[in-house]
Amino acid sequence: MSRRSLLLTAAALAATAGPLAATARAAARTPKVLVIGLDGALLTRIKDADAPHLAALMAAGLTAPSSIHAQPLAPTMSGPGWSTLLTGVWPDKHNVRDNAFTGHRFAQYPDFLTRAETAKPSLTTYAVSSWAPITDTVLSSKVDTRVSTPSAEYDTGTTSRAVTQLGGGDVDAVFVQLDNIDHAGHDHGAASGQYLDAIHAADAQVGRMVAAVKSRASYASEDWLIMVTADHGHTDAGGHGGSTLPERQTFLIATGPTLAPGSVRYDVKMPDVAASALAHLGVAIDPAWSLDGRPVQQPRPDDFDTLRARLAPRTDETGIPAAVLGHTHTPPAGWSVDNSAMGTGGVAEWRGWTFTTDEFWTAAQRDQHRESNVRARNVFAVADGDEWYDKPVTGTFDSTLVSPAYPVTGGRAATLTYTTFYRHESPQKGEVLVSYDDAAPVTVRTYTADVPSRTETVALQVPAGARTARVRFRYTAGNNWFWVIDGVALTSS
Repeated sequence: MSRRSLLLTAAALAATAGPLAATARAAARTPKVLVIGLDGALLTRIKDADAPHLAALMAAGLTAPSSIHAQPLAPTMSGPGWSTLLTGVWPDKHNVRDNAFTGHRFAQYPDFLTRAETAKPSLTTYAVSSWAPITDTVLSSKVDTRVSTPSAEYDTGTTSRAVTQLGGGDVDAVFVQLDNIDHAGHDHGAASGQYLDAIHAADAQVGRMVAAVKSRASYASEDWLIMVTADHGHTDAGGHGGSTLPERQTFLIATGPTLAPGSVRYDVKMPDVAASALAHLGVAIDPAWSLDGRPVQQPRPDDFDTLRARLAPRTDETGIPAAVLGHTHTPPAGWSVDNSAMGTGGVAEWRGWTFTTDEFWTAAQRDQHRESNVRARNVFAVADGDEWYDKPVTGTFDSTLVSPAYPVTGGRAATLTYTTFYRHESPQKGEVLVSYDDAAPVTVRTYTADVPSRTETVALQVPAGARTARVRFRYTAGNNWFWVIDGVALTSS
């Protein structure tokens, strides 16, 4: 059977039951989680390889290409990557910056198996890894069983142990790491036949694990969430640690009763693996944990993400691959951009507020911190004076992003939230202004110093009698840096 036939057949079989029926059945079953990590695997090469088992998982569930950080947040290495996947937070929280794990904060941000054990001690957790630092250092002693496979056994031993536990063991949450794809990447490069061969071998091992799950005597009464992911990518020549997009690539393949067969999403990030596992196991995510991840089973609509189908290729940015669709100046419904004070000329892609993606924006110029914009998802808004000034301009950068009119209750409190990332150089300035019933805007926050990628919360007091509130993000600058805005929401109490 061809790979295309396999994909279509699996998708058709999975779709016949329908999401509502699947959700109803899952409610009566015992939740179980299997996370499989393929070190150094590239989703694009998985699609090129002979990988029928991974193809079947993609057809049966969710595929989500994603990207990670680079320096100065952390290099694209296994230590930071696996720590992010397992803890559900980015390196600026777990503090793993390399493979030495010096100064890690796993006591404050433990792995998801540890959180599951803490919340539900009756759960049985199991982890086996070909790369020992995961099971020796990242995962805590609260995990019921941690196995660092002897190097002589490598992925063969890791797979055999996982299959034994999955097929007949009393397990609720399992993590497995396979290492050989990364090994092939280092020795031969991601463009090599050996790298594809390593993916083929790992695919067979994944197939054995999935088959073991389905062979369980209790499988019919169980609700399995299976997730396959990677800690980083590889260059064609081999290696990782730098800031190129291939090195920063990762992905999530996930199957579960609430995940649409054959679906593709762009709003998923690395920390979502831990959050998704916890949610599936029925562990309530405490806001005090400050997780960066959110469950893939609970997608959050975002106005900017509706623009993905409108994204266009480069115009002036010759460094961005011509095939990458990644920018538009057309705002989503209800939004507008005021460029009445904006200068003329400059690089067309960045003239005023632009809606873009990580793969497009970071390719404009690497190693200027754009790769640290980790908390924005899918399509986001950016005002980038630095890139705009790469062609002759007249005037200065002065552009305002204007939100829809949100309903509010006069005399009551309201809360404005948004994700931001602001890199500063004088004399630039970022201003957040709010107007009620389209009266004169009032400044509620000003940016005149660097702000790392984070979610902002601004408390508002709505004037008596007001019915709507509109938010403005005004960026003024010369040849300076940039400001990112995403996930804007305004809620009234």
